[in-house]
Amino acid sequence: MRERLLAAEKVKAIEWVDGTLRLLDQRVLPLEESWLSYRTAYDVAAAIKQMVVRGAPAIGIAAAYGLLLGARERIAAGGDWRARLEADFEVLANARPTAVNLIWALNRMRERIARLKPEEEPLQALESEAIAIHQSDREANLTMAQLGLELIRKRQSAAQNLMTHCNTGALATGGFGTALGVIRAASLDGLLKTVYAGETRPWLQGGRLTSWELHNEGVNVALVADSSAAHLMKHAGITWVIVGADRITANGDIANKIGTYQLAVNAMHHGVRFMVVAPSSSIDLSMENGDDIPIEERPSSELLEVAGHRVAADVPVCNPVFDVTPADLIDAIVTERGVIERPDAAKMAALMSRKRLH
Repeated sequence: MRERLLAAEKVKAIEWVDGTLRLLDQRVLPLEESWLSYRTAYDVAAAIKQMVVRGAPAIGIAAAYGLLLGARERIAAGGDWRARLEADFEVLANARPTAVNLIWALNRMRERIARLKPEEEPLQALESEAIAIHQSDREANLTMAQLGLELIRKRQSAAQNLMTHCNTGALATGGFGTALGVIRAASLDGLLKTVYAGETRPWLQGGRLTSWELHNEGVNVALVADSSAAHLMKHAGITWVIVGADRITANGDIANKIGTYQLAVNAMHHGVRFMVVAPSSSIDLSMENGDDIPIEERPSSELLEVAGHRVAADVPVCNPVFDVTPADLIDAIVTERGVIERPDAAKMAALMSRKRLH
């Protein structure tokens, strides 16, 4: 399956080219494919905040390159570059608060700085570390795709209808995707009839991004309104809901795009299995449960406007962009370290003690 996924690769969102970070602008897809270039940490932080790049793993990768760009500026300016780099660390870390991959990648870069030897060239070492974070995510995607495929096959060996939410593909990661990586693998293996992709209001990541990715790769995808999920679970023979996660706590609760929680509740009611696919960098054992996760609220304009045009009444807005799904609604968490079925605190701790499978 690894080779087949590699051969099918068509979409990527992040490039590091000649000392410049290039990001595919996800705000204008699918109508336009525009690449933007970044050469400072502050500009990368703005790109993350403004959702030029989104998806927890992709945010972490972009932040790692952003800190490298910050180090290049600080070293060129002379003086105590390490102390002054803390300002870049903070602005990147605060760009979006919910996805733990962001701070995980930045801490990994900070740890590499701490390990620098006197004879090492700092920028060369940090560039190697950022590239390693990027490549590691690609490998994790491939491993998770194969593990998730095994779960689908174990449930039913014939082609199945699946459901997903938000965008968890190549646009959201350094490679083939988390949840969409599993769905891609199922399609290549003949186990997919149709994947129903929720539109994912208010940013329409499902409508603009997921459907675009999968359609371009010949995967049979149907775009649906978020509010149709329960109806489809009852009538369309869906066997799995497969989603990603921006943070997973010590007890197995997950934070993901708003609307995930209600999908899990509906799946439980209709006997549909619920799979979460995320790299181990999304696991935050410092948080006991989902109540501890900071939930990002974004501007009211995202609900009041579409493409800059006002479409709603002038009323107060509540716009949380993530919700928390309790562990007891999750059938399986798939990571590159392995699979947990019916997650709990003991199983999460055991998983994190394992080595990566790739």
